[in-house]
Amino acid sequence: MRIPINEVTPATGSAEICGWVHEVRDLGGLAFMLVRDRTGIIQVTIPKKKVSEAVLAAVKAVSRESVVRVTGPVKAMEKAPGGRELVPETIAIVSLAETPLPLDVSEKVPAELDTRLDARFLDVRRPRVAAVFEIRSAVMHSIHQYFHHEGYTAITTPKIVAAATEGGTELFPIAYFDKEAFLNQSPQLYKQMMMAAGCEKVYEIGPIFRAEEHNTTKHLNEATSIDIEVSFADHLGVMRTLEDVIVKAYAYVYRSCPDQLANLEIADFAVPKAPFPRLPYAEAIEIAKKGIEEPIKYGDDISSAAERAIGAEMGGHYFIVDWPSEIRPYYAMQNENDPSICKAFDLMHPRMELSSGAQREHRYDRLVQQIKKKGLNPESFDFYLRPFRYGMPPHAGWGLGGERLVMTMLGLSNVREAVLFPRDLHRLVP
Repeated sequence: MRIPINEVTPATGSAEICGWVHEVRDLGGLAFMLVRDRTGIIQVTIPKKKVSEAVLAAVKAVSRESVVRVTGPVKAMEKAPGGRELVPETIAIVSLAETPLPLDVSEKVPAELDTRLDARFLDVRRPRVAAVFEIRSAVMHSIHQYFHHEGYTAITTPKIVAAATEGGTELFPIAYFDKEAFLNQSPQLYKQMMMAAGCEKVYEIGPIFRAEEHNTTKHLNEATSIDIEVSFADHLGVMRTLEDVIVKAYAYVYRSCPDQLANLEIADFAVPKAPFPRLPYAEAIEIAKKGIEEPIKYGDDISSAAERAIGAEMGGHYFIVDWPSEIRPYYAMQNENDPSICKAFDLMHPRMELSSGAQREHRYDRLVQQIKKKGLNPESFDFYLRPFRYGMPPHAGWGLGGERLVMTMLGLSNVREAVLFPRDLHRLVP
């Protein structure tokens, strides 16, 4: 029976392992084959005068990244990976890999990101790359676990919709029989409708689609959004929830992924401390003015350069609050004492924005007014507005970018490294 490589020790006695040939070295009378599975690497030592002809033939025929099955006794060997080696009694080539390889899995020869993405099935075999997705899995597990523990209902909202969430033009149109339809850019409208349904606390982790013609290191056209909506809550309450989610995700990775962090050579992984600072938008603009050359004024959106300048000043996770109402979506509730600002927030990492949220406007008449003020037609949002006429509780929520969370957590240089098969302006395959 096959044993995962990380469980193979001298105490195992004889073992059967299966995996990919990471490397083969022939030193004349002695050959070494490193075999890798998702749990680790083991050295297979082949003393040519002591093994069978079938073993020698397999070693001669095998190529790097071929799949093999190896059986034999395990011995202690201080210089070998993991302090042990396997001396083969049998080597079976299960699947022979073609040569040359599209990229070097052993990472001795670096490859550009596009080359890696073109051969993603090989790229993810690299322990360093696999570590990213094992950590991403841990992050998502932590978040699911948190919401389950806190009594949230998991929901799934439609990804084919009839109207834009925010009335923007950055939508992918699709053919939906004889109707106009789009890929959804956010579950925003539907999770708000669930507040009228009496669910009170909902979350969703799922894909969103943005037809933005960006070609940057932080934008994707298909991304993973982590969304919540909570009844009888204000923006301050869901900001605390967001802090909790971030801190617990970091802490879970710290506890459960030491090997993966080591593969990524992250020795100083730090769990952020809550509460995160609250920075008013007006103050953020003033900080940006001092740190960037491009002009920026009150009422402007915050550019990437401005984000970096503000982030350098803040030094860690922080919130930007008290946004001008005119530049936030129609569903953000205005401040009662100063309608020019609203109860919206962005969660920021020093490198970029991670999340946007707000207390929502739950009063039907005011919501219609705000839709009109944004130059939109309320009739286009009839399916969304209808629940507000039949008892909508006050509510608040946010959306958090899954890939950006992983990217900033691990210090990745490009958001595409945090998604298995990225979709961007130029990439539709694989």
